[in-house]
Amino acid sequence: MKKLTVFALTLVTVFNAGFAQSFKIKGSDTCLPLIQKESENYMKKNSGASITVVGGGSGVGISALISGTTDVAMASRKVKMDEKLKMQDAGKAYKEVVFAKDAISVVVHPENKISQLTREQLEGIFTGKIKNWKEVGGEDLAIVVYSRETSSGTYEFFKEHVMKQKNYASTALLMPATGAIIQSVSQTKGAVGYVGLAYVDKSVKALKVSYDGGKTFVTPSLETAMNNTYPVTRPLQLYYLTSSEKTVAPYIQYLLSAEGQKTVQTEGYVPLK
Repeated sequence: MKKLTVFALTLVTVFNAGFAQSFKIKGSDTCLPLIQKESENYMKKNSGASITVVGGGSGVGISALISGTTDVAMASRKVKMDEKLKMQDAGKAYKEVVFAKDAISVVVHPENKISQLTREQLEGIFTGKIKNWKEVGGEDLAIVVYSRETSSGTYEFFKEHVMKQKNYASTALLMPATGAIIQSVSQTKGAVGYVGLAYVDKSVKALKVSYDGGKTFVTPSLETAMNNTYPVTRPLQLYYLTSSEKTVAPYIQYLLSAEGQKTVQTEGYVPLK
């Protein structure tokens, strides 16, 4: 997959056929490259559309939706109860649309001899109980844990589904973006981190993961995510206010169309079916 290093996308509106769409999408770093590409394609087909796409994390996107500074929030986790209550208090009704799926991939340096880990071992590593690769069958090398920041939906999802809500190690290095994790892991021999499937490239090695105590190890891939054999798969969603539905509905329909879902796959994400 070709990497996108641009973190904001703004295209000028060209009015056509009397219909002009202009809205902003903000949030999940995991969703960012895909939504950028989908928006580019949509604007090529609809010359009256102007879409701005900005990252920052799922929490940032949802906060922006609540405060009215974005029209659509992209999130790699479900909206939380406190966020729902804030929406309610602000008198804002919203809708959720799942537009793709993702497999969270645990990545290490390519020279790391470890190729697979159990969920329990991952929990030990990311909570800081396991501090050296030799403890899980690797070489005598200190483990360097990289994580996303707390505003990240991937941070939340990984904590809930892999670490069973235990806290990250105090020594974990929190990265502002997924690309920063890939770069750091690729340059640090003892490093480990987690990223969305679309971000995995040859500069890192994705590990096989077991959720049955080591009986079965599964590689994160399009195929294993689609057939639900890879255990760390999640939905990716957009949230928008019902008051904005008329503006954003055609775009949502495009994302869910055969063409939109084809882009999901070509960009390294997991289509809905």
